[in-house]
Amino acid sequence: MTEIGEVLDLLYAAADSDRLEGMDRYGISIEKRMGVKVPEMRKIAKQVGVDHKLALELWQTGIPEAMILASMVDDPAAVTEAQMEDWVVDFNSWDVCDQVCMNLFEKTPFAWTKINEWVKREQEFVKRAGFALIACLAWHDKSAPDENFIELIPLINSGATNGRNFVKKAVSWALRNIGKRNRNLNRVVLEAAENLKASESKTARWIGSDTIRDITSPAAQRRLAKEDLVE
Repeated sequence: MTEIGEVLDLLYAAADSDRLEGMDRYGISIEKRMGVKVPEMRKIAKQVGVDHKLALELWQTGIPEAMILASMVDDPAAVTEAQMEDWVVDFNSWDVCDQVCMNLFEKTPFAWTKINEWVKREQEFVKRAGFALIACLAWHDKSAPDENFIELIPLINSGATNGRNFVKKAVSWALRNIGKRNRNLNRVVLEAAENLKASESKTARWIGSDTIRDITSPAAQRRLAKEDLVE
């Protein structure tokens, strides 16, 4: 088992404080931030291996890079709902939120349940986490039926009028990823996006336009065509 002090030393060795200014410009909270690139964190995670106890210790440091690393080394099978609830309320930056959802939360058996709970919460990053999980599962859960995602459209519509920046971008991300999953869902999402674009809400109109632009792009259509060939 790797000691937390050794892992923190590896993070500090990979840190570059000159990166903080640029991160701040992209809306990333730089509080307690080291300035470690995600690829460097992944290298450290590979070196460390899976370690649930270490993940819990890393999270408790409150250092964003250590928290992201925790999501990379944790064991999804060992994660409890209580742990997910403890961690989600600690999110204070969009990159930590998205990385934890992508690296860990989406791989737990509680992911679909947490979507329905978190998108209804008021805390900005908890709500974002719910929509980020939708985006992650739409991209990675190849076995999930279309109906699972179609049932989420009303939740996405309900979040589409939330004007907070980190929420609205996650709502768009979720809708766009569903629409790029396959041809059937592309049609469903296109209709939903057209309705949002016609909304009285400025935020909903932005999400609708952003989604339409992305899922009808040549790149997205080429991917869908490839999926058609596989089927």
